[in-house]
Amino acid sequence: MLEAVVTHSHVSSNSLVAILFPIVKDISLISTTFLIGLLFAIAFFIEEKKGYLQPEALRVKKLAQLSAVIWISTLVGSIFIELANILDESLVGAFNPTVLRSFLQQTVIGRSYLAQLIFGLIAIPLLNKAKKVGAIYGVLVITLLATILPIFQSHSSGLSNHTLAIGSLVFHVIFITLWVGGVLGLIVIAPQERVASLKRFSSFALWAAIIVSISGVVNAFSRLNFVAAWNSPYASLVLLKIVLTGLLIAFGAKHRKYIIAKKPEETFSLLALEIIVMVMTIAVGGWLSTMSPPEHPGVPGIPAPPTLSRLIWGYSPDALILGILLLATALYIRGVVLLARRGDKWPVGRIIAFACGIGFTDYATSGGIGIYATYAFSYHMIAHMIIAMIAPIGFVLSAPITLALRTLPIGRTSEERGIRGSAITLIHSKVLGFYTNPIVALAIFDGSLFLLYMTPLFGSLMQSHTGHVVMDLHFLLSGYLFFHVIIGIDPNPRKVPHIVRIIILFAAMSIHAFFSIALLSTSSLLDGGYFASLHRTWNTDLLVDQHLGGSIGWAMGEIPILIALVATFIQWVRDDSREAHRIDRAAQRADAMGEDDDLAEYNRYLANLSEHDHEIGK
Repeated sequence: MLEAVVTHSHVSSNSLVAILFPIVKDISLISTTFLIGLLFAIAFFIEEKKGYLQPEALRVKKLAQLSAVIWISTLVGSIFIELANILDESLVGAFNPTVLRSFLQQTVIGRSYLAQLIFGLIAIPLLNKAKKVGAIYGVLVITLLATILPIFQSHSSGLSNHTLAIGSLVFHVIFITLWVGGVLGLIVIAPQERVASLKRFSSFALWAAIIVSISGVVNAFSRLNFVAAWNSPYASLVLLKIVLTGLLIAFGAKHRKYIIAKKPEETFSLLALEIIVMVMTIAVGGWLSTMSPPEHPGVPGIPAPPTLSRLIWGYSPDALILGILLLATALYIRGVVLLARRGDKWPVGRIIAFACGIGFTDYATSGGIGIYATYAFSYHMIAHMIIAMIAPIGFVLSAPITLALRTLPIGRTSEERGIRGSAITLIHSKVLGFYTNPIVALAIFDGSLFLLYMTPLFGSLMQSHTGHVVMDLHFLLSGYLFFHVIIGIDPNPRKVPHIVRIIILFAAMSIHAFFSIALLSTSSLLDGGYFASLHRTWNTDLLVDQHLGGSIGWAMGEIPILIALVATFIQWVRDDSREAHRIDRAAQRADAMGEDDDLAEYNRYLANLSEHDHEIGK
């Protein structure tokens, strides 16, 4: 049986395994990148009609299906080669069912492979049955998730600044894969589609180049000691990858120059050379994934006891959440700027609300509270309340969906939905209609508290950085969904009456209070021994700290709900006022035209009913 502590591989002494290991890794990466590129092309380059895939898209889909089969095949091969590499024996030894089951179930890297395999087995049937572009979006997301899964179990997880290393690597892999895949996608689509897509892809490639460059520098800085490690083979590969990425950026700049000059034929002539450089870049990345960085600074120590100064000024970037926030900020600013160029003004209050949402989320994940949330339940609960109940209010009031719908590109023809049309379709879909049901939103918002904290799930998630990220994203999204239903100003699939919103708010307040009381009444720890394993020297009474977290949750949870309650009353009054003004305007318009308004017609209708009843009575 393999031990669960196996997190990365070494170089096997078996020559065949040592040779196959990087080769299969590279083939897997290239096939995955090609698959993502083809999906990207179908989703954003090839014209569709009313959401349905056309013959050109179906042709490219066949290539995507072949790439998916190669991806899954190399993934299965990687499992056996990785196992043989870890066991330091021939491939035959890796086919032992007991050892294989132990590897996939008990080791971190084995579970990562198993999760990728599950994602792949979900993506392939969905791709085979896809007839609409929406299904392609889904397959693209699933494939990207499978691509970044190994990052959370990579060598970066062993670094002292692992949150910075993992987060930057996630963004680096996602955008370089989309960038490279997009170029591959341009090659395989029909020439007329290619010309129409070049300008659109050029804008995306510029964003991708910026993100890839920044995330690559941050990741290299987090992995290597700049003085002692740059002579190592690992650092040489990092430098080679930097040079190749620089060449890709140069190609992108050249493409953009030709596109602006309306010379697409020159752009096409560069694509073949660019693809060669891109394949080399991917191969170097695959090689790096099989190697350990030359220095592992070690596990960080417990932070000093919290003080007001440390809570206010402390900062340790969680690069994944921070990257999401920076990307969201850049997109929001871009939307506001696009509106301004068209002569439209975006309310300043919404911009301030968005900035508050970003600031509170960053503080609760990377700021002083975020630092101590990993080491004490009470600070974890403060971070939870900020992320789930304060930051979402700012995001909801900033109307990001409305901004997106006003700035996203439309279809190239009247029959093509385009990105904006697809977003509108999603907003009005049955799936979002289900989730925006106030009962469902309440169940997710408050029901997940009991599912998380009153089961072993909390202790399991606290054991890893991945678990922390999952919790943070869940808190943020569930809070956004709940407050969107209650006080949202963005489009909503269903119209929720104000009285129902108020009832839901009172129910949320009651459920939250009940949860806090249950937390205060606990006589055992909920973390599965996680906080005890840290051996911190402050707040050493873990049960008292847990009860303090319950008190904090109760106090901090009621205030945002009360704010939402006041906002709901204000919205109700404003809606009634607008309705009264609408009725008055209709009456004035009817009077000016010599017609009866709605109220007069209704009164006449009641009079006719009364007269009819009177005649029947006779």
